[in-house]
Amino acid sequence: MAGLVTSGAASLDVSGLAGRQVTVAGLGVSGVPAARALRGLGASVTVVNGSDGESQRAQAAELEPLGITVRLGDGETLPDGTELIVTTPGWKPTSPLFLAAAEAGVPIWGDVELAWRLRGEDAPPWLAVTGTNGKTTTVRMLAAILEAAGLRTAAVGNIGVSLLDIVLGDEPYDVLAVELSSYQLHWAPSLRAHSGAVLNLAPDHLDWHGSMAAYAADKGRIYEGNQVACVYNVADPATEDLVRAADVEEGCRAIGFTLGTPGPSQLGVVEDILVDRAFVTDRQKQAQELAEVSDVNPPAPHNIANALAAAALARAYGVPPTAVRDGLRAFRPDPHRVEHVADVDGVAYVDDSKATNTHAAEASLGAYEHIVWIAGGLAKGATFDELVLTAAERLRGVVLIGADRALIREALARHAADVPVVDLDRTDTGAMAAAVREAARLARPGDTVLMAPACASMDMFTNYNKRGDAFAAAVHDLASGRVPDDQ
Repeated sequence: MAGLVTSGAASLDVSGLAGRQVTVAGLGVSGVPAARALRGLGASVTVVNGSDGESQRAQAAELEPLGITVRLGDGETLPDGTELIVTTPGWKPTSPLFLAAAEAGVPIWGDVELAWRLRGEDAPPWLAVTGTNGKTTTVRMLAAILEAAGLRTAAVGNIGVSLLDIVLGDEPYDVLAVELSSYQLHWAPSLRAHSGAVLNLAPDHLDWHGSMAAYAADKGRIYEGNQVACVYNVADPATEDLVRAADVEEGCRAIGFTLGTPGPSQLGVVEDILVDRAFVTDRQKQAQELAEVSDVNPPAPHNIANALAAAALARAYGVPPTAVRDGLRAFRPDPHRVEHVADVDGVAYVDDSKATNTHAAEASLGAYEHIVWIAGGLAKGATFDELVLTAAERLRGVVLIGADRALIREALARHAADVPVVDLDRTDTGAMAAAVREAARLARPGDTVLMAPACASMDMFTNYNKRGDAFAAAVHDLASGRVPDDQ
């Protein structure tokens, strides 16, 4: 399916879209700019969107005066005469709209593919990042390092800033730090980054991709056509395998990052110093100090790995070592990513609501010695035995919430039967406050209450941000002695 719908993409060019019938699949952060851009190119644009809510109607009201047709409540029917589909991230390749497009021989581009094709001759190069976890943090670190080097840059892409807005805007940039999801990479066959990184690979979004192999292959697209460096994770051999399979430009190098002592053509850690043995004159004998581990915020192992990946991409672009240090010192992580909320009665409360899969939760759990773990939500097809096995010795107790909490409870029974477990069978607005109170009861001074759910949030919350906000509010209530009315 994927090959069929992308193979025809090269037959169309953005310069020839005037008068063509183009369908945009989806609204939102990506769909609205795509529709505007296509209309600006002279295309006849129809936007289709499965949902028909207040926000979608407001977006439709913005687009319709431009001569753009918007069909709400129907995301399955291919509009008559469609010659190209431009899709927003998240629409599955098996969606009825795309199956109909494949049947009709209609090519599909993602919003990233459209942005790549619309960039001008003097467009800034892209330093691109993907991976199962850590993408946003790494891209923001990278942007901070580039800024510290005096470069005009922006953190864009899957981070919530449309690449189309950047490409079509008036702001001049020297280089872009680009976060790309597997969804976006699937529909971006023409993308050729200056340098790219795959941070890690773990099972995620398999319902969308169909298999782990297909998921990995889409991640690996970030390396295609790289000019200077393909950055991979030494601790995750699958990322290096993707580098070996990529068709890159002559002279492009494989650059590894590791939490251990780096070998030649790698970045790593030596005695709490981040060092570079890749972008130095004599890789066999030299190592360039970049920063101290204490310059990374927070200095958890997985975040140090993110910093090394960001540093590798920045160094590939020619950034000096001092900019790596200064950028990492200036960087402040986004909320809900291993965020320390408060200390209450000698117990630290940490919000990692962004840990929406087992791989992210494993990294978070590995950063603390004694943990009361708040976990659960929508499992997205995940299993939890390996995660529980890895974390069992660190667990002081577990509080389970959410629709698929039974899967975690069963894994705990198999691999950590002695760990106390509280199973909260409620999904109301007071559930998180109850979870925090139960975690406080299980915790001892010196412990960490860690909300790293290992699951998506949509069973109980709009998104992981809302889940994290609820956790933080409950912790602050606990610290102040307030007890919610719905106790």
